[in-house]
Amino acid sequence: MRPSIPSRRLGSALLLGAILWSAPALADLETELLAVSCAACHGTDGSSIGAATPTIASLSPEYFVDSMIAYKTETRPSTVMGRIAKGYSDAEIDKLAEYFEGKPFERPGQAVDQAKADAGKGLAKKYCESCHEEEGKVGEGVGVLAGQRLPYMQFSVTDFLSGRRAMEKRQKQKFDALLADQGRDAFDAILHYYASVK
Repeated sequence: MRPSIPSRRLGSALLLGAILWSAPALADLETELLAVSCAACHGTDGSSIGAATPTIASLSPEYFVDSMIAYKTETRPSTVMGRIAKGYSDAEIDKLAEYFEGKPFERPGQAVDQAKADAGKGLAKKYCESCHEEEGKVGEGVGVLAGQRLPYMQFSVTDFLSGRRAMEKRQKQKFDALLADQGRDAFDAILHYYASVK
């Protein structure tokens, strides 16, 4: 016996409702599956456990997207990220940027030279605070430095100073001023300070 017309309409309405309800859930699942491939290097939910890889949790979407595009176009040096970034579409990168922005930046602590960190605190306030605000915990359009892995930050500064990695005009002015006023060792002191921030 065939179901009555009201029963068929109810069944169709329930099916349509289930499909519409599940679309956002499927989109979330798709983004989480994309993000799983980042976990091996950047840690679960983007909080790095590796010495040479940055934490990508809580990054501004603008900075995340700009970084991925730079890797894709090979304008930012990398060991593997250039190859990895090329595997994502622009839409997928946008989804990942939103996903990681919503994850907490975990700062488990790391070994630093406390004398360098103490010296670096004042230097960071003078030369870096205008972009890396709140002790480096906020970096709208720039990277978060507070609690980043020290080796990763040291590699990055080496790339900036050597010219392998491009700097924006304002960043270059700050780097040049710090180098002229304090010398190269000041960068290491600042990085020990930022690595110590919890």
